[in-house]
Amino acid sequence: MQTPDYLPYSGRNKPFLRILILIVIGISIAALLIYQIPRVKRLADYRLNMALTYMEKVFNPVSDLPTPVVSNAPDMPLPAVSVILEAEPDATAQPSPTPEFTPTPTLVPTPIPDRLQLAPPAYDAVRDKQDLNNCGPATLALHLRYFGWKGDQYDISKVIKISDDDRNVNVEELVYYVRNKTGWLNVEYRVGGDLETLKRIIGAGVPVMIETTFEADRDGWPNDDRWAGHYLLVTGYDDATRLFTVHDTEKGPNQLMPYQKLADDWQSFNYVYIMVYLPENEADLKRAIGENWDVETNRQNALELALAQAEADPDNAFTWFNIGTNQVYFERYQEAAQAYDTARSIGLPQRMLRYQFGPLIAYFWTQRTDELIALTDHALKQVSRTSEEAMLWRGWAEYRLENKETALGYFRAALNVRPDYEDALWAIDFVTSN
Repeated sequence: MQTPDYLPYSGRNKPFLRILILIVIGISIAALLIYQIPRVKRLADYRLNMALTYMEKVFNPVSDLPTPVVSNAPDMPLPAVSVILEAEPDATAQPSPTPEFTPTPTLVPTPIPDRLQLAPPAYDAVRDKQDLNNCGPATLALHLRYFGWKGDQYDISKVIKISDDDRNVNVEELVYYVRNKTGWLNVEYRVGGDLETLKRIIGAGVPVMIETTFEADRDGWPNDDRWAGHYLLVTGYDDATRLFTVHDTEKGPNQLMPYQKLADDWQSFNYVYIMVYLPENEADLKRAIGENWDVETNRQNALELALAQAEADPDNAFTWFNIGTNQVYFERYQEAAQAYDTARSIGLPQRMLRYQFGPLIAYFWTQRTDELIALTDHALKQVSRTSEEAMLWRGWAEYRLENKETALGYFRAALNVRPDYEDALWAIDFVTSN
């Protein structure tokens, strides 16, 4: 008996269905295998993350960083002189006297040439282009590779950035990796740097890593100010063209950056600089940065620089933020809180608390718990939902309010992001034993 043509699942259709199913399975397997290619995975994850974040913020818009409930003008004396990080020369300025350093021969900076370029570290366009929110490990990988290290950004991130949703790796975490995972290299970081310091470090034969401002090329959410933090590796300079050679794990190696732009972008991170070096380079580095080799002196110099910049340009929020950060180092929390109040009143970028946490520390120690809750809410609900530092200080805010179980919940959440986070481990031990 002949099978009618109108039957939907006739025997002669079954081979076609089998082939179609096999094709779909084959395409799915091929797509999965292609997704495993690091570059493809990075791009796919980045696009998906961007799309999900954007859609989330359509319904939960990102606001500006909260201003202080009570804006307190800082009650602190400002110096009578201006010590400003200027990249462009002032033709009318008179030469200032050379600073008098501690009379130790090894601390006297040596003259440097007008132009110098260190050999760039090897760069692979696939493995060295930064993964999502991974500029810290990626840039450190280039820094280490200059000295013969064989790893890549993923070797670093699996130690200090376990979660892909961890939006920030701070300087201390990068230093931790070098000190604990590359025993044959030394590392130091300082703040309050300037362009001459960068050039002297390069003159000592050492690349220098800095944290700067980065402007995203697209909106991460509606009404995005596009301000973000970013690491760069500096390996050369040329006074004639006034250009630094920098290695950017987002844009590529051997980028040329004007002196003025680097100075401007660097300010928002307290002019921090990281030096990875061979032990035999230490004497040269000490000569390069002079009295700033001493950590206490360096912090005092950074504070004086920020105070002088605030006197010269009192409407620059970053100068006041840097004042606060350096005062937190000296445990001058009341003055720091006042400086942060001023910075917030002037206006700070939306993502500021993704990278720097000095205000949280200052407001905790001055018992301004409402401010601490407002800022950690902003950090965790709007710009950095998996920030272990914001979780830590939100936990301490809850502890201040005698909500011990809630505080412990935040401390444990911080450990989910960073299992070896000593501050969270200590906090849990303290709260459970008191």
